[in-house]
Amino acid sequence: MTRHPPHQQLPRRSAAEQTRVDEAIRDMFEERMCFHKLLGFEVSSLAPDGPSLSFSMRDELIGHYQHGRLHGGVISAALDSVAGLAVTVGIAEKFHDETAEQIVHRFNRVGTIDLRTDYLHQGMGQRFTATGRIIRMGGRIASIQMTLVNDEGLLVATGCASYVIS
Repeated sequence: MTRHPPHQQLPRRSAAEQTRVDEAIRDMFEERMCFHKLLGFEVSSLAPDGPSLSFSMRDELIGHYQHGRLHGGVISAALDSVAGLAVTVGIAEKFHDETAEQIVHRFNRVGTIDLRTDYLHQGMGQRFTATGRIIRMGGRIASIQMTLVNDEGLLVATGCASYVIS
């Protein structure tokens, strides 16, 4: 890869190529990751400032059978997954001149190295949305903050994560 001086701005990919990048990211997170399919995760936004995943409550996701609450592992998995989505969208923005294939290739080197989940309220609701925001994207490590809210806007959990991106 050719390195450009920091002051030299690379051209953005075309609108058609951006659509291909978005479709590739959506395909990775909704179709290719079997665990995401199992949990029913859907990409609801690819906005660079806060991409998000949504999913519906189902009996298979209940952790406390008497109260019908979302399992804590599902909450943690949703936060981890949306952090990965945020990193992927961040990589696509950082390397805004690259093709969909190049971005997918870069994703192959992404991995969680640290994850913290804070459970704030019971996971009650019909639908949940997890949002990730990049705090810092370095050359090798990315730091992300995440939230999970229910369909009434109640903050169920927050999280922070670090990802290797090199």
